[in-house]
Amino acid sequence: MSNAILSVATAQYPIEALEDMAAFRTKTARWVHDAASRGAELLVFPEYGGMELTSLLPEAERDDLQAQLHGLQPWREAFHDTWRELAITHGVTLLAPSLPWQREDGRFVNRAWLFTPGGDADFQDKQLMTRFETNEWGISPGDGLRVFDTPAGRLGVLICYDSEFPLLARALIEAGAELLLVPSCTDTQAGYQRVRLSAQARAIEQQVAVIHSPTVGEALWSPAVDINIGHAAVYTPCDRGFPPDGILVKSHDATPGWQFATLDLEAIAALRDRGQVDNHADWERQLERLGSGVEPRRLI
Repeated sequence: MSNAILSVATAQYPIEALEDMAAFRTKTARWVHDAASRGAELLVFPEYGGMELTSLLPEAERDDLQAQLHGLQPWREAFHDTWRELAITHGVTLLAPSLPWQREDGRFVNRAWLFTPGGDADFQDKQLMTRFETNEWGISPGDGLRVFDTPAGRLGVLICYDSEFPLLARALIEAGAELLLVPSCTDTQAGYQRVRLSAQARAIEQQVAVIHSPTVGEALWSPAVDINIGHAAVYTPCDRGFPPDGILVKSHDATPGWQFATLDLEAIAALRDRGQVDNHADWERQLERLGSGVEPRRLI
């Protein structure tokens, strides 16, 4: 564990139409400076925040779900380098907004890049796709989960829908993840609530903190990410020493901006030994209880 006490910032990030790449660089620099200047060591941005670059495409290309995927690719290196340079300049660990990324085999994945203060970079691709991503947009699953050793600790990333599947979170925890990051992009209250409640469930099940970063606001010029609903938050286990509802911090409205929190990673890890319950350890015990299957009984 690199930092027992960790200052984190999670973005409530608007997808905005940009005039040019200079406007993109200005916006990203402002956001990172704002968080870093207030002491944040780990910055988390949302899923599909990189889609604002499609506002630079010609209208016909921008309005076509498949054409925009191809049109986005020439800017991806500049996107990557901009976020990497900001992480270095401000000395922070940074999960950049995800964006569709074309692989060598031609498939498009939803990729979130993680950058460190030393300039190291790696990525997590989304594992499970929504119906919209699969049936209408043509986004494919990535190859697998990763755990990242960073100056901010050992991190795991569950991109939006991935957070709704407990076995993915468990795999990251078993691989040593100390903190789970959940970037999201949801266009309904129901979608947001699914991710929010799942993030909180993962925090309870695995006795770990979960950082949730959503997109917010309207981008009506985009057929893919036109409506964005969510609240940035940091969730913890519901246990002694932490909020009874597990909400360490959460935004109150849809205003773009940062939510800040200080996490004591050692105190959270200690709950597995001294907490009121043993959710993390009892994961295996629940599997033991299923060893003989479920017995059908008739009461009618």
